Amino acid sequence: MEYFLQQTINGITLGAVYGLIAIGYTMVYGIVGMINFAHGEIYMIGAFVAVIVFTLLGMMGVTWVPAAVLIVLVTSMLFTAAYGWAVERIAYRPLRGSFRLAPLISAIGMSIFLQNYVQLLQGARVKSIQPVVTGAIPLIETGHFQVAVTYIQILIIVLTVLLMIGFSLLITRTRFGRAQRACEQDQTMAALLGIDVDRTISMTFMIGAILAAVAGVMVTLYYGVVDFFIGFQAGLKAFAAAVLGGIGSLPGAMLGGFLIGLVEAYWSAYFSIEYKDIATFSILILVLIFRPTGLLGRPDVEKV
Repeated sequence: MEYFLQQTINGITLGAVYGLIAIGYTMVYGIVGMINFAHGEIYMIGAFVAVIVFTLLGMMGVTWVPAAVLIVLVTSMLFTAAYGWAVERIAYRPLRGSFRLAPLISAIGMSIFLQNYVQLLQGARVKSIQPVVTGAIPLIETGHFQVAVTYIQILIIVLTVLLMIGFSLLITRTRFGRAQRACEQDQTMAALLGIDVDRTISMTFMIGAILAAVAGVMVTLYYGVVDFFIGFQAGLKAFAAAVLGGIGSLPGAMLGGFLIGLVEAYWSAYFSIEYKDIATFSILILVLIFRPTGLLGRPDVEKV
């Protein structure tokens, strides 16, 4: 039972990261109706920025952990917001009126470009940092096994929940959120009503990139290592989480992320770790067979 509880904590932590990335997918899909396949690479860039800034702060002698983490978070958010804006401006906006496959192909090309761009700039080797947030709170101790939750796990889970609540309020209670929902329903009518559609879509891409940056910083703190390929792996899992929870639904994206994180943790603990991805996508397929819109998704209404 203690081992199961520890894996549950690990799975919730991993799921929180997937959920943060998945929100970016679902926000963009909700407005543009397209999947931003370069989103995983934005997360990867956020992780690399975190490694670079942590290294620079260490060289400058900044030892107060809260200040260092805050500086890294803000810097990573600024960088990834700029990349998110550039992806929308270069890969999406010129093709917005084209056939539906064109932006998809463009986004895949942008993903490959960013992957190789970071590889050329930073090299193919794994980058690492020393542990920054250390320590744990023991929960249960029996015999030779101790169930504990680390401070970085608490930080990841709490930050994810707060961001989820904050962005849900942003979309449901603010003027920008109303503009997003109007663009989701009908961009032409939204423009006629005075909404700057281009600005709203660009801001949505930037917000999604900021969430990816937070996920990248948290993963860097949690594992301590990054490489140029982590964006593809995490992006694929986060996309599966968004689809599982219901693409277009923010709570669904978080729910899907937590479910995939738990499935990976349990499967890795009790079965062969090499097949954890098969287990994850098998569950996704089963859910979509019986509920094609995902767990919390709504069926699309065809406009005529």
